[in-house]
Amino acid sequence: MMSFAGTIAIATAVLAFLVSMSIHKIEEGHIGVYYRGGALLKSTSGPGFHLMIPFVTSFKSVQTTMQTDEVKNIPCGTSGGVVIYFDKIEVVNFLSPDHVYETVKKFTADYDKPLIFNKIHHELNQFCSVHSLQEVYIDLFSDIDEHLKNALQTDLTTLAPGLFIQAVRVTKPKIPEQIRKNYELMEAEKTKLLISVQHQKVVEKEAETERKRAIIEAEKVSQVSKIQYEQKIMEKESDKKIADIEVQMQVNREKSMADAAYYKVKTEIEANKAKLTPEYLEMIKYEALAKNTKIYFGNSIPSMFSDNFLTLSKSDNSVKDEKKKI
Repeated sequence: MMSFAGTIAIATAVLAFLVSMSIHKIEEGHIGVYYRGGALLKSTSGPGFHLMIPFVTSFKSVQTTMQTDEVKNIPCGTSGGVVIYFDKIEVVNFLSPDHVYETVKKFTADYDKPLIFNKIHHELNQFCSVHSLQEVYIDLFSDIDEHLKNALQTDLTTLAPGLFIQAVRVTKPKIPEQIRKNYELMEAEKTKLLISVQHQKVVEKEAETERKRAIIEAEKVSQVSKIQYEQKIMEKESDKKIADIEVQMQVNREKSMADAAYYKVKTEIEANKAKLTPEYLEMIKYEALAKNTKIYFGNSIPSMFSDNFLTLSKSDNSVKDEKKKI
């Protein structure tokens, strides 16, 4: 009985061990690939728990979400023969779940080593070999990451269509200490030059501002003078118009007075013309005779009357002549 119970216990333990060995878990964001006898199986599995034949089938979990591969301590020789080192280059990439099987079959589950790590070494050395230290370290450093990204993606499009490069980040390379000190001195001098240039720009800007201020002031004075000149012209024109109006008023006044005098004389002439009738003249004649009637004594009386009559006749004739003239 004891041996049977022991056998049952052993069998149960072995079964439990085999079951535990066959159960495995795939994390979220990963795809499981399986090997049997070293051969890659076509079947894959998604996240969760799965079963497999222990000791016969094995699995590997392949990440299909965004991941960052770090390539460290990469030597690089420039065109001038100077060897520099890049401490770290980060490659952000992801593998499409639909291309996991083809990629693993061609490049194993560690596909990033031949497709990314080795490619980074190759492309970076190709870049350095055709550029000087100045270009790699200063002038073209900002272009290295874009160059590596484009070079990687171009090859991956052909070799592994489901693998995509999202970004490449390159750290500043290490250069020989003496050269680094020279660059620091050069940067210090460049900084001084930039400060000098900026100071010159500030001075030029201040001078330009002062010049513009002077121009504005001059324009303001010119405009004020122009306005004052125009005001004086307007005042003179106003005075001239007022004088012309006064002259015109005086002319109109004189004309009115002349017209009035002319009308008065004309009216008097017409009135006199209306009065100088023969009867009126006859009456005047007798009134004049009556006023001039005198009594004379002596021998010359006839001649006196004769002279008086002639005088009256002349007076009468002069009145008539004046009437004709009128």
